[in-house]
Amino acid sequence: MDIEHYRTDILILGTGGAGLFAALHAKKANPALQVTVAAKGLLGKSGCTRMVQGGYNVALSAGDSVERHFMDTIEGGKWLPRQDLAWRLVEGAIERVRELENEIGCFFDRNPDGTLHQKAFAGQSFDRTVHKADLTGIEIINRLMEQVRAVNVDEMEEHRAIELVPAADGSGIAGVLFIDTRAGTYRFVQAKAVLLATGAGPTMYRYHTPSGDKTCDGLAMALRYGLKLRDMEMVQFHPTGLLGGPDTRMTGTVLEEGLRGAGGYLLNGDGERFMTNYDKRGERATRDVVSRGIYAEMRAGRTGPMGGVYIQMSHLGPEKVAKSFPGMVNRCKDCGFDLAGGLVEVVPTAHYLMGGLEFEVDCSTASPGLFAAGEDCGGVHGANRLGGNGVANSTVFGGIAGDSMAAYVGREGRWRDPDQRVIQAGIERAEFPFSRRSGPIHELRDALAQTMWDDVGVLRNHADMERGLAGIARHREALYAMGLPDGDRRYNVSWHDWLNLESLVIMSKVIAVSALARENSRGAHYREDFPDAGDLHTSCYTRVGADGDDISLEMVPVKFDIVRPGESLITGEAGAPPVALAA
Repeated sequence: MDIEHYRTDILILGTGGAGLFAALHAKKANPALQVTVAAKGLLGKSGCTRMVQGGYNVALSAGDSVERHFMDTIEGGKWLPRQDLAWRLVEGAIERVRELENEIGCFFDRNPDGTLHQKAFAGQSFDRTVHKADLTGIEIINRLMEQVRAVNVDEMEEHRAIELVPAADGSGIAGVLFIDTRAGTYRFVQAKAVLLATGAGPTMYRYHTPSGDKTCDGLAMALRYGLKLRDMEMVQFHPTGLLGGPDTRMTGTVLEEGLRGAGGYLLNGDGERFMTNYDKRGERATRDVVSRGIYAEMRAGRTGPMGGVYIQMSHLGPEKVAKSFPGMVNRCKDCGFDLAGGLVEVVPTAHYLMGGLEFEVDCSTASPGLFAAGEDCGGVHGANRLGGNGVANSTVFGGIAGDSMAAYVGREGRWRDPDQRVIQAGIERAEFPFSRRSGPIHELRDALAQTMWDDVGVLRNHADMERGLAGIARHREALYAMGLPDGDRRYNVSWHDWLNLESLVIMSKVIAVSALARENSRGAHYREDFPDAGDLHTSCYTRVGADGDDISLEMVPVKFDIVRPGESLITGEAGAPPVALAA
């Protein structure tokens, strides 16, 4: 089979906040570099950053500090984050938000005195979320896209990455194998440095916020490549996903956290506020707590007609709500609901993976030449991501990755000869479904989504997860017995549906295995049979790898190298980080 070959200095997989920031920083560091960005969809139109509504966490206000932001992140993550990564996030957010304003050209909402307006988000000790109404992600991506197209970055739109290809001599990464969706052909791109920034996306659940083409392809490729993932049991459910009914793809779309931060109420099917029954913070508790509270009401049958609960904003004044949250109000209106003046039914929706690839502060990985940033990475958030820390994570580490790759290429980067066996195996894997009789792919994806929602979802226990693993195994067997007509490869949507489902099946097993191994409850991972958090001082994170179909798992002690459980950086005046870390 013919394969097109292409060479570039830096290859970036993904065009969300992490990928686009990496491209800009790499070109700024060395304008002579050839930088190529590849997207499964269209540049600026795909990726999850564009979907960000709420905003960007950054410590700017008087009395706030990076130390306070750091402590909120560590405590919100239930002492599982890798602390040097969390520190770099909160420290870098200040630099990056200024860059977004003054260099990228973003217009964020401001106070009457000209300072950036920062609104309340759950789980934080300060109102520190910078935003543009409730359309923050669109503002950031639109401005980033303009800047990228102004610096001569090569674009590969509608190119699906299917294999990370190592060097034949084992010295690092050689490049990436793609399917050109438009042509239906294969292309190998050789690169001196590669960034994995594909954005994950837990769409293996019945209710989910990312678009359906976000299917954890990057993490599945990383596993096949031989890299380790951490914290994969930590799937964040956003409490308020729009419940639009069975006939709309809008179901699962987030109604942002700022609604509750502004004073919105959650009501059960009987019209009663219920969150104070589960947490003294009520609706402003962290996402994991609110999701469990809603799920408990659903399980008890105190629901609306579609099986969810309600969010109410009308008591704040319909005009005020419409002005403060125009994106949410219009989105609900498009689906026939009145957010400003009525009730809108919501349900917990799979939103974000805290887990991902193990990586370093400079965004390097265990494979020379391979870097990672954004939601493909684990360790920054631990057991729970604070709302507003996600886009900060992508942009902070995306910029770092661009700087690091440019330095790496200048220092030691080279084109490596690819392992041809891996390229051939990748093509054979992608061609496999054409050797089987066609079947109902969408029904199988729905079955997987129901299994994950029922058995490895908001509330977990040993029996359910064992049943879930058995179900995942059946779905995998059914997938590999099901194929496609051997026809035209160009824009073959069914082919990509099959490949999407393969990635989801692989990562569903990883999530379930990791969740079964963690016999305590931390953040997004809640075990009904092990409801206690366990000893924080002996906290461990899960690390998984793969050898073919076999998943290996180990529990790795967390390093408390900045602050230990029971301690705080906040004692009167906010303290500084240890000198050793700063060095």
